[in-house]
Amino acid sequence: MSYQVAGQRYTPADARDYEQVGLASWYGEELRGRLTASGEAFDPDGASAAHPTLPLPSYIEVTSLDTGRTILVRINDRGPFHSNRILDLSIGAARQLGMTGHGARPIRVRRVYPGEADKLALRQGRTLPERARSTVGQLTDLRGRTDWRMPVIASIRLPVGGGPFYLQVASFSSKSRARSMASYLHADVSTLGEIHRVRLGPYETAREANAALAPLAAKGYPGARIVQ
Repeated sequence: MSYQVAGQRYTPADARDYEQVGLASWYGEELRGRLTASGEAFDPDGASAAHPTLPLPSYIEVTSLDTGRTILVRINDRGPFHSNRILDLSIGAARQLGMTGHGARPIRVRRVYPGEADKLALRQGRTLPERARSTVGQLTDLRGRTDWRMPVIASIRLPVGGGPFYLQVASFSSKSRARSMASYLHADVSTLGEIHRVRLGPYETAREANAALAPLAAKGYPGARIVQ
């Protein structure tokens, strides 16, 4: 059964040898206790993730292409809600990888099949010890295997015309998740059809909106953009 996320339609697939390199971001306190797509309450301190197609639950090794750290993560939700990312990590997993505070960062995702003890630990919200780190050569090879592009905040082109202007942080198909993030960020929810957009503002000028954009990206929302 297919479903829609951020304007794109996905069909779950049991890809046994799944491996991909791309961008990942993280999410945390704003969704604590909310039900994930698997029916579990989200625990931001555990090592979990949202993926668009892999089975719920399934298990992956995630490698940060910045730090070389590799950890075991349990997929229990659907996402990300940004078209340029392949994974949304819990803040607990992002901490293990050294990714917090840096917005979307490059990673390698590889599906694995851990033992029952490791599965139980992740299901109970515990994180597992870091796995063997990648070498500089391995990281260089992984970075060269994809055409991902990092969002460049400094090169954003400001909208033309008069305000008001808003920062669109994220888009959700779930109204409850949009409201939860909006509550955490003290933002508003704008609904168009089946898509619920979390927005900050209004700002009188595009430059004021742009000044608020970089700090928002640093908090883990690099997909935010200026809209009118």
